[in-house]
Amino acid sequence: MLLDEKYWTERYINGNDRWDIGHISTPIKEYIDQLEDKNIKILIPGAGNSHEAEYIFNQGFKNLYVCDLSAAPLHNLKSRVPDFPPNQMIKGDFFDITDTFDLVLEQTFFCALNPNLRPKYVSQMAKLLQPNGKLVGLLFSKIMEREGPPFGGIKEDYIKLFSGKFEIKVMSPCTNSIGPRMDSELFIHMQPK
Repeated sequence: MLLDEKYWTERYINGNDRWDIGHISTPIKEYIDQLEDKNIKILIPGAGNSHEAEYIFNQGFKNLYVCDLSAAPLHNLKSRVPDFPPNQMIKGDFFDITDTFDLVLEQTFFCALNPNLRPKYVSQMAKLLQPNGKLVGLLFSKIMEREGPPFGGIKEDYIKLFSGKFEIKVMSPCTNSIGPRMDSELFIHMQPK
């Protein structure tokens, strides 16, 4: 299965984005709510309809960038948040981004990638983060019952995958996941080595 721009655009147009919960996820919201520096440079890769970006932007974080392969979800975000700067919406491949960020938020992007791209994801993420930058967000902590996306995984494999390039500060089961995801998400907070 080729998870390319056409594939994702068709999913958005057909409403087949089943992991879109229609609002910011509770763990991400609670993390954002405790941040004081609203000038930090944030990236949300594989942003999708990006309810996270909508919430974060409306909280006063204006140095916020979103990236998606498909233009469809970026148009959806722009329709909900007309003031979102178009030059901070990246329609393109995450692996082509060369800028650096203070914070990258992981929310269902990792699980949408073909698992064979996971080592490349880790390398790219390490390059995207400034020396004291943070990768924060959620990873599924279960093996999916059907072929993805989403693709799942387990904590032990994630530790092996990330530990070469990241200091894993937190990788713990979420206690504040939404009901359908309870007991199947890990909250992560990592910094590049």
